[in-house]
Amino acid sequence: MAKRRRPADSGAYTVLVVGLGRFGTAVCESLVCQGVEVLAIDTDERRVQKYADELTHTVVTDATDGEAMRQLGVGSVRRAVVAIGSDIEASVLSVITLHEAGVERIYAKAITRKHGKILTSIGAHHVIYPEYVMGQRVAHMVTDGVADYLEFDDEFAIARCTAPAETWGRTLADSGVRTRHTITVVGLKRPGEEFTYAVPETVVEEGDELVISGRIADVERFIALPRTPQRRSVLDR
Repeated sequence: MAKRRRPADSGAYTVLVVGLGRFGTAVCESLVCQGVEVLAIDTDERRVQKYADELTHTVVTDATDGEAMRQLGVGSVRRAVVAIGSDIEASVLSVITLHEAGVERIYAKAITRKHGKILTSIGAHHVIYPEYVMGQRVAHMVTDGVADYLEFDDEFAIARCTAPAETWGRTLADSGVRTRHTITVVGLKRPGEEFTYAVPETVVEEGDELVISGRIADVERFIALPRTPQRRSVLDR
């Protein structure tokens, strides 16, 4: 086992991460940056040694081995991330082991919907689909005007997009964004200025970015609104 000194401002609990592949390593590094103590395990000794100096604790062990996990004291761990994806059997057995050990919250990576359903049925509290989620975000980001996009399991989404032309030069109350499009504008970011939370009196200008939330279908319809003024035909005048 390799150890690092726990940061003084770290959280009051340790997060167990099973698997030091690309996904697991990214989770570990992000947790360490947040000052959270990490116990990272993998069956590959080379991977464990590679990250021994970067992570709080690293151990060469098999998460599917109940006895080995009990010796590590995983029963006292509040949260765990099973970052194994391609080896479905190891992923499933690891979740079962952690569930039986009494881990309070288990987050598990899945590569297919069927895999995710199995993980949920055996004790995973939250299933992550990294490739699927990133694919969604990239697909929306390549669409003009969308800077970021995130969907949740309950048909809810949050997005950051350029303000559509119909909102320019008007307050949110005047443009009726909430009533007309059934989405909520959470905040506004103007070029060169700080992010501000939105209120009905917030005035939107051309080039502003809006952080919006709502049902997926409503968010996507709002994102698709024109971002250039629409010319009126002679008949409309």
